[in-house]
Amino acid sequence: QVQLVESGGGLVQAGGSLRLSCAASGSVFSINGMNWYRQAPGKRRELVAHITSGGSTNYAESVKGRFTISRDNANNTMYLRMNSLKPEDTAVYYCHAEALAPWGPVDYWGQGTQVTVSS
Repeated sequence: QVQLVESGGGLVQAGGSLRLSCAASGSVFSINGMNWYRQAPGKRRELVAHITSGGSTNYAESVKGRFTISRDNANNTMYLRMNSLKPEDTAVYYCHAEALAPWGPVDYWGQGTQVTVSS
């Protein structure tokens, strides 16, 4: 089992910055890729950024150049640095881990952290 706990959300003005953290615990050795997703009211959950165990990254077009995903494997923590925030970035942000259990691949989710960007 893997537990994921997000932190760092809050209210920020447009143009501001936030850094989200995702602390993993439990069977962290089984984690491969990690992701940040977000879900705005009335919208589907969408992938924001992905990072592999080796540190390769991918981003949604809407956040490229503004968001940076990173991970500290030694401390089992993933981050999302968000700059130049826009009101449309307002959403609940979720940490997600892709893990490999003896019985196969498993997805783990955090509880989410609210990010609100005011105009």
